[in-house]
Amino acid sequence: MIGRKDVEAAWGLIRPHVRRTPVIELPAGSLGFGSVSALKLESLQVSGTFKGRGAFHKLLASKVPPAGIIAASGGNHGVAAAYAARVLGHKAEIFVPTISSPAKVARLKSYGAIVHQIGAVYAEARAASEKRAAETGALMVQAYEDPVVFAGAGSVALEFAEQATFDTLLVAVGGGGLIAGCAAAIGEGTKIVAVETEGTPTLHEALRAGRPVDVKISGIAADALGASRIGVPNFEVAAKLVRESVLVSDDAVRKAQRALWEELHVVAEPSGATGLAALMAGAYRPAPGERVATLICGANTEPGSVV
Repeated sequence: MIGRKDVEAAWGLIRPHVRRTPVIELPAGSLGFGSVSALKLESLQVSGTFKGRGAFHKLLASKVPPAGIIAASGGNHGVAAAYAARVLGHKAEIFVPTISSPAKVARLKSYGAIVHQIGAVYAEARAASEKRAAETGALMVQAYEDPVVFAGAGSVALEFAEQATFDTLLVAVGGGGLIAGCAAAIGEGTKIVAVETEGTPTLHEALRAGRPVDVKISGIAADALGASRIGVPNFEVAAKLVRESVLVSDDAVRKAQRALWEELHVVAEPSGATGLAALMAGAYRPAPGERVATLICGANTEPGSVV
């Protein structure tokens, strides 16, 4: 199981290639909740999400063959892998399910990747990508189950902790890479809370069962948070270091997206606003005096969808 030192090493390797994203500190009463809070705009990261951190770490820490890289993704990881491959001079083939948003598919193509839309959900795109990697010998860049990838993702928590003081960090969960990385980085001293939509309760159901289990995926955030099963190494970290798991409705996510735009003029995709939705909807209720932080972790959506 990875720990803080692994995340620190990853951060040192990727630092020249990623952005130090800004933090907005909100006084009590902002956006309708009473506690002092901080938002980290990882939506401004290279490739539009935190995923750029993990993708760069995987490619920099690996020997990439002439065939380049292959990745499967609901969209965001593929965008990040394609971006990192372009910057570092590698070929990229990306497999996405048919539910991936047109904005993400267009971004993939703009980065020069060969894009395959296969299957209704991520698991089907992943199976096709693994078959293709076996045929070509390309490096498989997993979306969330690879500790090398989520060690890179966890660098966002180290950076956030340098920029703001908080007791609790709310983290949106799909396959579990981001929360595993964040928990490994700061989970020993900071309360880590998992937030998922009701249609994508992958970690929530795994924690309830005591092991990774398959779940049915649906709803507003399915293209980004739509892993059908939590990753095994991710679950090992989460089971030890995640203190609480909450669910939010699609309607709560939409309201959080709209509030980010109306109050801060920040565009977030549904997964990017999921952590904030937990605060706004009361799915997570801070104790008096508790300082809460969350990541606005992605912005790969059509701006008109939130305005």
